[in-house]
Amino acid sequence: MRRIITGDDADGRSLIIVDGPPSGEIGDPNLGGLFEIWHEALGEPLDPKDTRDRGETKPVLSPASGHVKVRWFAIAPTPEGAPPEMIKAAVRQRFADFEAEEHLRDQDRHPAMHQTDSIDIICLISGEASLILDNTETRLKPGQIVIQRGTSHGWTAHGGTALFLAVLIDRAMK
Repeated sequence: MRRIITGDDADGRSLIIVDGPPSGEIGDPNLGGLFEIWHEALGEPLDPKDTRDRGETKPVLSPASGHVKVRWFAIAPTPEGAPPEMIKAAVRQRFADFEAEEHLRDQDRHPAMHQTDSIDIICLISGEASLILDNTETRLKPGQIVIQRGTSHGWTAHGGTALFLAVLIDRAMK
């Protein structure tokens, strides 16, 4: 995972201000987790000469109020034969790790079924996955995009780890 962030120098000429790995992460790209790219306030004037790295060092599920968050997230298939209660407990711990345990919903429908207060634009980058909703499941292939509008959902990977790119926009923005 490589993130490249651009800006301007003092003369207004474009340059790269960040070229490197995620700014923060929880998990492993092959096993699942969150990998932070950028988190910036919306509604403020854009200043390309401001070269601060706005990638978060500690992943938090949702964007802050009035912010947009960009991240990769990866999910791996559920290990075969793993007891459902063990999976649910592991998911609850992972959600607690990124300050989101209260977002979990119907873990009987899916262990990571959760609901956020953001509009999420999610693109499957690699692998195959399904979007799980309360009453349906939709299979995705790389390049397909989901607009997640604050509804309860979960993700399942098929055959290997699935990598997504997500842009999360705080719903409080008008």
